[in-house]
Formats: sequence, C-alpha cells, structure tokens
Amino acid sequence: MLTEEPGARETQAAVVAAPNEPFVLRTVTLAAPRPDEVVVELEACGMCHADLSAQSGSIPFPLPGVLGHEGVGHVVDRGAGVTDVEIGQRVVISFTSCGHCPACIDARPSYCREWPVLNLVGGGRSDGSSSLCCEGRPLHSHFFGQSSFSRHVATAARGVIPVPEDIPATILAPLGCGIQTGVCAATDVLRPANGDRVAVFGAGAVGMSALMGLALTGAAQIIAVDVHPQRLASALELGATDVIDASRQDVAAEIARLTGGAGLNGAIETSGNRGALESAIAALASTGTCVVIGVPAMGERASFDVTDVVARGLHIVGTNQGDANPRTAIPRLIELYRKGRLPIEKLVSSFTFDQINEARAASLEGRVIKAVLTMTAG
Repeated sequence: MLTEEPGARETQAAVVAAPNEPFVLRTVTLAAPRPDEVVVELEACGMCHADLSAQSGSIPFPLPGVLGHEGVGHVVDRGAGVTDVEIGQRVVISFTSCGHCPACIDARPSYCREWPVLNLVGGGRSDGSSSLCCEGRPLHSHFFGQSSFSRHVATAARGVIPVPEDIPATILAPLGCGIQTGVCAATDVLRPANGDRVAVFGAGAVGMSALMGLALTGAAQIIAVDVHPQRLASALELGATDVIDASRQDVAAEIARLTGGAGLNGAIETSGNRGALESAIAALASTGTCVVIGVPAMGERASFDVTDVVARGLHIVGTNQGDANPRTAIPRLIELYRKGRLPIEKLVSSFTFDQINEARAASLEGRVIKAVLTMTAG
C-alpha cells in the first residue's frame, strides 16, 4: 500500500468519483517518486477544457481519479535517477512522453507513440501503477502525466520545465497546455503570410491564445468567431480585428462580407464543435489551410465535400499541443510575456483550490476565459 511506502506523503487533491460527479477535496496519499520522477508542491493549476471533458466522461479517463494538467510549483523531492532538476527549483509541468520513440527522439514529443495512454486515457504510469490512493484504495492518476488538481504531484522529470521566480504563478500555470497550444498553433502550424486573412473559431482559452499568436504574425485580418458576446469583446483586445457572434449572425455570410468575398487564407478551429469545423473549412479561399485543435467526443465525425477540397487545394491539418516541444516553447512564451507581447493576464481569473467547482461552472458558462486555481494553505 502507498501509505506504507517510505517517502509517501499525505496531501489534498480534488477527486472525481465518477463521470459528471463534482470535484471533492479529499486527503490522499502520494507515493514517493520513482527514479525518473519528481514531486512538485503546487502553487497554482489552470483548468482546461480537457479536464472538464474527462470529468464529464467525454474523454474516457478512468475514474475515480484526479484530473488537472497545467501545474506550476517547486520541486520538493526527486527520484534517484533525476539529475537535471534540483530540489527547490520552480517548474511548469506540461504533458509527458516516452522519450524513446521516433517522435520523441526527433524532439516532437506531442506525437509520442504512447501519448494517448500516458496523457489522456491510461489513468496511471506507463506500467499501469498509480501514484495516488485515498483511504487505502488506489485513485487513477497521471492525467497528462501529472493530475495536478492536488497540492502535490509526482510526475516524470522529462515533463517539467524550469521557470523564473519573478512571474506570477497564475501566469505560468496555463503555459503548460492551453496557451502553448493556441499560440504555437498560430505561429508554428498555420504560420500565416503577411497580409493573410485568418479566423479563429472558438474564443476560449486556446482560441484566445491563438488570437494572441496570430497578432505576432503578419496576418492583416484576424476574425474571432464565438457565441459569447463578452468573450468577443475580449477578443478585440487580444488581437482580433473583427468578431462574429455565431449565436445571432450567419457566419458564412459575415466572413464573406468581412473579407470582401475573398474568403480565408487560414482558420484555426478550437471549439471542438463539428459545425464550427465544417464552417471553417467552407470559409477557406483556394489553397487555404484549416488547423484543427478542438476535439469533440471521441469517435465523432465531421463531413466536407471532398471534390471541393481537391479542386480548391485546401489543407486540413490536425495539431496536438500546437506541435510544441515544451522545453523550447515555454521559455519562448515567457520571453514574449516579459516583452508585453503576450498579455496572458487578460485571460486569467483566479479561484482558490476549494472553489474548484465554482471555477468549473464559470468556465462552462463562458463567464471566464481561463480559470486558474491557487493552492493557498488550508
């Protein structure tokens, strides 16, 4: 049992007992780190759409378990094999990977051969073991390699990135997934040319991050599409030149009007809504590119006219984590934030850890863009 292991510790985590059940703060036991792991005492953790999808059962992460995957904190313990991370070092925790498949060797860890099992659906380490138990019963852990809706996590050292001490934890936490995904999808996957007309479908945290990323490029027209008026107002502050309220406007007609009938050179779909994806593809100009980030329920299919795609030379490109390698992407994002070119603070709304269910409701209702939980003492 974990409670009997040397180096195990008690901590507090937000446990989900079954799909659609609320988060409940429980005292849990965290195992001592394996040789390749570190234990991080968290300062903050972002709440991402993937967490809510797993909590609802749309992502088949096994429950009962602990979710959360945008953690930041300080290393308080490390396994015997860890030599490149120091005790006391401040780190952001991003997704994990195996480290030895062709994609990992090629510094493309988001396409790791074992990525789905290690991050989304495995519910534990690669060998099937868990780092957590509650009242003597194992809890599923290692969501995105971490399960950071907890005051302490055990995570593979290869997934942590050292970060400076002088930047607020609420700014750093979302870098590990949502902001990294959106910004890198814009700058490194879509890569619009000077003068391009582009649109982002979905103005949640990833979509807003994509807008900020597009604002760093030479795109001349950046259109945000969403159904929440308050988010569209924020989009205009984060790089959008135009907005479309899909709840009351005809998206196709508005894109045609705004682009003078030319259509889009590029689109980024972040909502996971099948209709939005189909609209994004249909709105492309010839040789245009649609980058797909948003994921609907597993197994759901979208449709498009194959003849149209071929005749107009359209490109439909999927991306996981914006193709990012966190070890290089996160330092770059921090530098952009320092220079005032990535106003992350405009996305963030803070909640204390015991307000996790309020943060969930605010996120689902569109009242906040990026909820970040702060792990205050208690």
